[in-house]
Amino acid sequence: MPYVGVFAALSLALALTLGFLPAWSTCCADFTFDEQPSKVVVRLDGVAVASFVYDDAAVGRPYWCDVRSPSGIPLTRSHPPQAPDDLDHVAMHTGLWMSFGDLSGCDYWRCKARTQQVRFLDSPASHGKSGGFSVLNHYLKTDSSEVLATEKADYQFCEVPHGYRLQWSSEFRAIDKDIIFGDQEEMGLGVRMVSSLAEKRGQGGRILDSDNRVGAKQVWGEPVEWCDSSGRIHGRWIGITLMADPDNFQVSWCHARDYGLIVMNPFGRKAFSKGEESRLIVSRANPLRLNYALVFHESNSNEDYHEPDAYRDFLKQILQRQRK
Repeated sequence: MPYVGVFAALSLALALTLGFLPAWSTCCADFTFDEQPSKVVVRLDGVAVASFVYDDAAVGRPYWCDVRSPSGIPLTRSHPPQAPDDLDHVAMHTGLWMSFGDLSGCDYWRCKARTQQVRFLDSPASHGKSGGFSVLNHYLKTDSSEVLATEKADYQFCEVPHGYRLQWSSEFRAIDKDIIFGDQEEMGLGVRMVSSLAEKRGQGGRILDSDNRVGAKQVWGEPVEWCDSSGRIHGRWIGITLMADPDNFQVSWCHARDYGLIVMNPFGRKAFSKGEESRLIVSRANPLRLNYALVFHESNSNEDYHEPDAYRDFLKQILQRQRK
């Protein structure tokens, strides 16, 4: 470990021992990308904070796992799950993923149809305080190698106050025939939190949305700008805030469960009892674009990190990209 990394680790250990620690700052940290067989490990100041797995036959789609706070505290459930984490939904809830329970009748969410990464469109690249990469995915028909649709997925990391942000932009196109996104709870961008932050554990984990609703039952099925799951672990307030781009084709409803699942879903109008059945048709000539962001945060207390500020910062970043 380089000298700076050793110093940072010793400082963190000492501060935790003494019971104090300033709000985490990444002002001097850089992103790096460690390319390994079948995956890319993202590091922030040398700390492994996320892994992107693009070839796993047991799951059948690309996914993110082992997502951690800036200091290395687990945020998503271990994958494959190990006690004391809950052991349910092994293949479906890998950590962080985007998938669909009904895409032209194929079920990618429950891993009944495969999503195959074809190649990197832009190789992992670090720009110091930011970095990322993009990939091309093929959605294969059930029990077939025939391609139903393509996805260009772009993943960009950057530092933000109290943590780091991942901006996830995906573009979907039909191959020959139009594709149809159906209406289910299990559609969109999902995250499975580390089980110690799950409400049902009773250890202080909290779900909060942009309209100040608290708890999975209150948040479930509601339209949201953002939804946050967080709590205290090892004396630190940590969590993940999922945020939807207001320019997405439809508002995202929140599919939240007390065991630590949060999904941003713009397709489930009927599933969430909000009206007629959703049926979005996408052609080759008119692709569907979805844009989300996730902030992985860490601070001394829940009073240090403000979700509305993080969301406004995301909106500013969107405007800056549109002006380029």
